[in-house]
Amino acid sequence: MSSNVSASARQYLAGLRVLLVLTVILGVAYPLAVTGVGQLLFRSQANGSLVSAGGHVVGSSLIGQNFTDAKGNPLPQWFQSRPSAAGASGYDPTSSSASNLGPNDTDLVKSIDARRAAAAALDGVAPASVPPDALTASGSGLDSQISPAYAYEQVARVAKARSLDAAKVKALVASFVQGRGLGFLGEQTVDVLQLNIALSALGG
Repeated sequence: MSSNVSASARQYLAGLRVLLVLTVILGVAYPLAVTGVGQLLFRSQANGSLVSAGGHVVGSSLIGQNFTDAKGNPLPQWFQSRPSAAGASGYDPTSSSASNLGPNDTDLVKSIDARRAAAAALDGVAPASVPPDALTASGSGLDSQISPAYAYEQVARVAKARSLDAAKVKALVASFVQGRGLGFLGEQTVDVLQLNIALSALGG
């Protein structure tokens, strides 16, 4: 009987030692090592890819944001981001999601029609010319980028609101057009936050 108890105790102790060793390795050493490598080699990405302007953090290059007034109305002097379904006000990283509405869903169709009319009225263009990314949210709801087409559509409105030469604003947009990943993946994009930071430096 005592022999069986002794054997069981040894097994429990062995199991406890394995648990403690794995806890130290996987729960302490590994996370610290990954954090250290991240801070050493990928400091910006590890810290959230934060964007600063004027000595202050103004956002992240990974998460879009609204450029609106307190009532949610788009401010004409800024380039606008694409719609977001993440959270009540959009771009909430704790509520990252799409609307999950199908192409034939009546609510989605209504929201697209409303966004098309609003974008056309804001930018002074024909509804048919409004780009798709001005009408629909991304899968994550956090996209920080828009298409060059949507950025160029906004040039005249932004230039007018800031009393700037439209050609100068258009050239600024062109300088922020990012190519496809590896030259062939995805589409060309424009980072809205970075563009607006550069725009503020132009004055107006």
